[in-house]
Amino acid sequence: MPLNVGDYVPDFTAQSTRGEIRFSNLKGRKVVIFFFPKAFTPGCTREVEAFNKALNEFTSRGVEVIGVSADKLSTLQRFAEKYSLQYPLISDSSLEIIKLFGVLGKSGKTAQRVTFVIDHDGKIKAIVKGLKRAEDHPTEALKYL
Repeated sequence: MPLNVGDYVPDFTAQSTRGEIRFSNLKGRKVVIFFFPKAFTPGCTREVEAFNKALNEFTSRGVEVIGVSADKLSTLQRFAEKYSLQYPLISDSSLEIIKLFGVLGKSGKTAQRVTFVIDHDGKIKAIVKGLKRAEDHPTEALKYL
């Protein structure tokens, strides 16, 4: 069952390009979690670069930004290094978090491109999806903060 606006995000722990992330440790802060299909593809590259470019706007509002894909951690580390990403990318090769959020792609192997805006109490405030341009996700997410 996918998570919807108004739902609380269940706790999860995952490995990221910046170490282990436990969602419950982020309570008390606003969080933007964006899911993307595959590292090093054109759309995903534009999206992560757009989040990187907008990072100061997010952090000035006290928001943590986290990207998630089904790619292996080693792939995401190379991706983060190549594009000098200043926020963590979670490797969810088991698809556990992707399924938890209800954003598994049609292939059953990748995530859909969906962004969740989560309030300081862990409740989903907005869900951004269906945009024509991947790089518009940060701008749309900022509208809800």
